[in-house]
Amino acid sequence: MNSEFRLHHVGILVADISRAAGQLRTRFGYLVESEVIEDAWQTAFVQFLRLPGADHWTELVAPNGSNSVLSGALRRGKGGTHHLCYEVEDIEASFKRLGEMEMMGIAAPVPATAFNGRRITWLVDRERLLVELVEAGLGRLALPPAGVYQAPVESGMIKAQ
Repeated sequence: MNSEFRLHHVGILVADISRAAGQLRTRFGYLVESEVIEDAWQTAFVQFLRLPGADHWTELVAPNGSNSVLSGALRRGKGGTHHLCYEVEDIEASFKRLGEMEMMGIAAPVPATAFNGRRITWLVDRERLLVELVEAGLGRLALPPAGVYQAPVESGMIKAQ
C-alpha cells in the first residue's frame, strides 16, 4: 500500500531537552541529529534524535519561555508523547483530506525553522490526537525517498540555520 503519509517523527514534550536527550542516548542508544533549534512561532525549542536503523526521528519539544503554550501543558502534567508528524508531498491536499475525515485544523501551513522553511501545519481529532504535517522536500531532516535507507548522522553534523 502506498500512503500519502510517511511517519516523520514522534514529538515528546519535555521540560529539559538536554536531560531528556541524555536519557534517550544512555538508555536506548539514540543519536542526536540536530542542534537545539528555537522556533519562535511555535514558542518552542526542539531537538531531533534517531535510533540507528530507524526511518523516522524522535523530536524533543520544550517551551521557549513561561509564556509558551507548552509551559501550561507541562504545568498540567501533560508531558510525554505530544504529537505524531507525517511528511506529505502536498500539504494543502493532505490538510484538506484530514479535515474531511473529522480532524480539525489548528493552523494554516507556515514555514518551520527546523525544516529549512518547509511548511508545517497542525490538526487534532476528537480523541485529542495531535498531528503535525511537514511538507516533503530537500534539506535538513528530510526523509529519503521511500524504500531508501538514510544512515543517522553523528551529533552536531546538522546545524541550526
